[in-house]
Amino acid sequence: MSDGKVSGKVHFIDDTKTFGQNGFRKRVVVLEQDSGRFTNYIPVEFIQESCDSVDSLNVGDEAEITFQLTGRKWQRDAASEVKYFLNAQASSFRVIGSEPVATEDNEAPMFDPSKENDFDEDNVPF
Repeated sequence: MSDGKVSGKVHFIDDTKTFGQNGFRKRVVVLEQDSGRFTNYIPVEFIQESCDSVDSLNVGDEAEITFQLTGRKWQRDAASEVKYFLNAQASSFRVIGSEPVATEDNEAPMFDPSKENDFDEDNVPF
C-alpha cells in the first residue's frame, strides 16, 4: 500500500481518546483546504504512539500529513446491512508554516475613544 500526502491549515486538534481493554489510542486532526468555491475539512487519524507527536501541532499551522488509507467492513449480524468505513491513518507530518503570534507590532488596533468622532458610518463591515 502506498502513502498519500495531504496539506492544509490545521483547523481542529482533538484530544487523545482511548478505546477498549487493550488501550487503543486515537487522535484526530482536521485539515482545512479552501478551494475557492468551498472549504474541505479532512480528518486524519493518528493512532497509538503517534498521538503524542501531535502535541507539536497548533491550530492555524500549515501542515503536510503523510497517510495511508485503511478500510474496514462492519456488519452487526448475518441478516443486517453491511457498512464500509474509510480512514486516513497518519504516519508522519511536517509543519510548512504557522500563523504569526500576536505581538505589540502586529496586534489588531484597539478602540481609541479619543477618535470616536472619526467614525464613518458608511465604512461599517456589517
